[in-house]
Amino acid sequence: MPQSLSLEQLPFSQACDNNKQPILTLLAEWFANRVNILEIGSGTGQHSVYFAKHLPHARWQPSDQQHYLPTLQSRLNIQTSPNLQHAIPLDVIQPWPQFTSQIDAIFTANTLHIMSKTMVEAFFVGVGHVLADSGSLVIYGPFNYQGQFTSDSNQQFNLWLQHNNPDSGIRDIEWISQLAKLQGLTLQEDIAMPANNRLLHFIK
Repeated sequence: MPQSLSLEQLPFSQACDNNKQPILTLLAEWFANRVNILEIGSGTGQHSVYFAKHLPHARWQPSDQQHYLPTLQSRLNIQTSPNLQHAIPLDVIQPWPQFTSQIDAIFTANTLHIMSKTMVEAFFVGVGHVLADSGSLVIYGPFNYQGQFTSDSNQQFNLWLQHNNPDSGIRDIEWISQLAKLQGLTLQEDIAMPANNRLLHFIK
């Protein structure tokens, strides 16, 4: 991907632009004492550049699958911050990177409903391996409760997801909490967010 691409030529997510400030409000509290933050599934990089800019005390590490890295890194090159790191490849079902610094926080947005169940399980195993004791895991996205959708729009979104990929789908919070518990993670807060999403905060 040429380095001369402008912001207007890069992939853009309106949802990221809409939700970045509500998410940041909580991250500023939860990550106040976190130094090395790993973002999994950075996508367009919009969250990466915004959160790194507004959390200058922290080292923000974007990551994604290899084929997303060229456009992701192009945005990071344009909207750089001193604490924003170069994007690294991370595929949850492949061996995870070896980190030279202890990861004390992990953030991911709108990823678990895209992943297959096998990938979600691998995600939590990987988090369990790399996240420091007493570290934070924050997950943004839609979730079901007791097998029920929280809105008609989420139910329609789930149909769209499964039409495109039968292995994807909105996950049950009870299953997510169980997977987290197996890795020593306890759900501390479950906050309602715009557009029928949630922000989950786990502590290891």
